[in-house]
Amino acid sequence: MPIDPSAVIAPSARVDPQARLGPQVVVGEYAVIESDVVIGAFTRLEPYVYVKRWTTLGERNEISAGTVLGTDPLDKGFTGERSFLKIGDGNRIREHYTIARGTAPESETIVGDENYIMTSGHIAHNCRIGNRTVIASCALVAGYVEIEDQAFISGGVVIHQYSKIGRLAMIGGNTRVNSDVPPFFLYSDFNVAAKGLNLVGLRRAGFKASDVAALKTAYRILYRSGLKLEEALERIETTVPTEHTLHLVAFIRSSKRGICRE
Repeated sequence: MPIDPSAVIAPSARVDPQARLGPQVVVGEYAVIESDVVIGAFTRLEPYVYVKRWTTLGERNEISAGTVLGTDPLDKGFTGERSFLKIGDGNRIREHYTIARGTAPESETIVGDENYIMTSGHIAHNCRIGNRTVIASCALVAGYVEIEDQAFISGGVVIHQYSKIGRLAMIGGNTRVNSDVPPFFLYSDFNVAAKGLNLVGLRRAGFKASDVAALKTAYRILYRSGLKLEEALERIETTVPTEHTLHLVAFIRSSKRGICRE
């Protein structure tokens, strides 16, 4: 049976018979769920949520009023063929948010687990959002952006397409991200610029004092030493080779757009 008998569907909601709803899913008034949608157990949809076809939600998600999931991409290259939006478990997506599916046929937009996505923003086609991120109100995430685990995107941030944001990076409000942003650091200004370590985020994530000290050294080498980029990366590898500093180095070496660095 596509719709579990324990699911609770409001009388005014419209759920396509070909949608699959897991145990104890709750669908609010005037919500719309199209065909080829899968919604995992214990997920709750508030009134006026619209879940479009080829969208999959895992378990225990909370989707607030007025949100639209699986929208057609805002991309002139979109041909209308099948593509996907896949959302993991335990996410909170607040009011009036939109998330698009992929542009190319069979491509996908992916949102991981336990993210807190606030109001009135957009995640565009083919993005990859990790786990336990925070994306605050009115942030706009363009196509093909990647955001690693536990990053914090403040209100009003705009992220240019193909940019990548590293783990536990924190982007200050109203910042324009137009290059890759290495992990663990704090950023602000109109054109994104590094401002030190994301100390609050690191401590909340359980980083030890020795971890933080190594990242401070890596930050000074990367942003304050005056070394050329590859020389700075080699210095980090030889001076403070920890799990986190090596992740930082690997992130920067894999950057295709270039990192924010004067």
